[in-house]
Amino acid sequence: MINIIEELKKMSQKRGFENKDDFQQLLERCKDITLSNEDVEFLIELYFKAKNLYIRNTILKALVFCEDIDLKDFFLKAFNKERYLDMRLTAIRGYAKYATEKEVEKLMSKFIEILMKRPESTPYNYQEYELLRSVFGLPYLVNQYGYACFIQAYEQVEKQYNAMPDAFKGHFTLNERGDIVQLRSLRESKKMLDEFSSRGN
Repeated sequence: MINIIEELKKMSQKRGFENKDDFQQLLERCKDITLSNEDVEFLIELYFKAKNLYIRNTILKALVFCEDIDLKDFFLKAFNKERYLDMRLTAIRGYAKYATEKEVEKLMSKFIEILMKRPESTPYNYQEYELLRSVFGLPYLVNQYGYACFIQAYEQVEKQYNAMPDAFKGHFTLNERGDIVQLRSLRESKKMLDEFSSRGN
């Protein structure tokens, strides 16, 4: 069996590695292995060097499943680094394992503030909403911790999601491991979105 981290280290020496499919696919497998301190150090270093959003997102998801290593500071830095709400929420999910409810609330108030501005800046923000409302996102945090700030954020996401036209709903979600699950074929999704656009909305 190959040592995933050793392979990733080798591949990361090559130019343009971030955009290579084989590197990305191997990185995804980090969610399913037990990571040592050394492995985690490598992934954190890679996270802060990576320009590719997919790479950073994949590392965030892998480290969320990491047990027995205190990653509180890493997740706080990741929350402040990222701009997309789904990636910020993954960072909060990791942070919540080590932080107090009060510490989490501080991040969530910033999160909710940004969320509430989304309908102005991105009226049909369906992709981000689906990620936030998936079983990997806010429902997990509500069930796991029951904090009022998580419940408030989830209710706000649902409110903004439900306010959108039906053409933007139910295309995909994430499963418990944070993997994308298509709920409609890409063709069907494209057709619905194209029909909506052609109606001049």
